[in-house]
Amino acid sequence: MNIQQLYEFCLNKKGVTEHFPFDEDTLVFKVGGKMFCLTSLSEWEKGTPSLNLKCDPEKAILLREEFEAVKPGYHMSKVHWNTVSTGNDVTNTLLLDLINHSYELVFNSLSKKLQQEIAQS
Repeated sequence: MNIQQLYEFCLNKKGVTEHFPFDEDTLVFKVGGKMFCLTSLSEWEKGTPSLNLKCDPEKAILLREEFEAVKPGYHMSKVHWNTVSTGNDVTNTLLLDLINHSYELVFNSLSKKLQQEIAQS
């Protein structure tokens, strides 16, 4: 996966917007105003990309035990976020699944009204 594929995959999801709330380097994807994916553009340029993704706490622990490339979320809640390095032992299929999982967790945490507004957009 490259940065363009990530960008298109995330923005093709219902209600997703892109932001740079922290600095000019950290690309953040949000749904309903809540973050579900963060990445450093400079790390992609260096060839060492990673994503911060929200994750169910129990699943997060299992993923960290199974995959060397999955670590507790860098600068995030270690309970609810993972930092996933691309490549290594994480396939593109798994990475897409983890992005979907993060999106769904955040989407499902939104109010029913906001979920309906996003679904109808």
